[in-house]
Amino acid sequence: MVHHRYATVAGHEIFYREAGHPDAPVIVLLHGFPTSSFMFRDLIPELADRYRVIAPDYLGFGYSDAPPAEEFDYTFDALADLTAGLLAQLGVATYAMYVQDYGAPVGWRLALRDPHAVTAIITQNGNGYDAGFVPEGWEAVWNYQREQTPETAGLLRQFLSFEATRMQYLAGVPDPSVVSPDTWHHDYALLSRPGNDAIQLALFLDYASNPRLYPVLHDYLRTSSVPLLAVWGDKDPFFGPDGARAFAEDAVDPEIHLRDGGHFLLESDLPEVTELIRDFLARRWR
Repeated sequence: MVHHRYATVAGHEIFYREAGHPDAPVIVLLHGFPTSSFMFRDLIPELADRYRVIAPDYLGFGYSDAPPAEEFDYTFDALADLTAGLLAQLGVATYAMYVQDYGAPVGWRLALRDPHAVTAIITQNGNGYDAGFVPEGWEAVWNYQREQTPETAGLLRQFLSFEATRMQYLAGVPDPSVVSPDTWHHDYALLSRPGNDAIQLALFLDYASNPRLYPVLHDYLRTSSVPLLAVWGDKDPFFGPDGARAFAEDAVDPEIHLRDGGHFLLESDLPEVTELIRDFLARRWR
């Protein structure tokens, strides 16, 4: 049974999905853009027989509060703060993490703040190296980071369109018919809420802070020996397969799997990814 819950963290209502025995080892699932914990709706039941699974929606995403960008400073530091606050409130002291897209910079911050809390890392198209960025997918973001003008902002707002949201789910997928249209319709409906474009622009701008963390992340991977599984859709238009391979430079005995798929690999490759996760955690959980 998957429970759908809310918690008040620092004055904000944070939505999260939870399943599994409360005393079981914990896995925290950290979602990407432009989605929410909805992306884990099918994975959660696959893991909940052995683990306590917690999947929050960040502030401004999914069913969590979304205060206007004028009233809240949307940064990845802030998203990590709220996620840490939720885990503390739920009594979670140690956990494995699954990170994807935006979930990676949130997860890296959590790990760097409390290295001993993280028992294992699963990264699914969640970058930790400059090598993984596909320039064509990031050019509009980089232009906006260099100069915030009506023109650069307008190009990024196009990335919040229905067509762009649909593209993120279907690009690189061998058989698009296996991807449910519920995914992009759900995400686009939430992206289209009044004021949400300003929230997303703030996070696009702050994404520049994430690569600056990478050297510290690499040191953490080397010194902590945290077990790491990288499972990657190799045709992701934003985070290419070099992003997965790069973890071999610093992680200790990483397990790297490139799959025939795109950005949201769970939509087309769920059974295979689930098997990799269960096997990895059974052998490597620290």
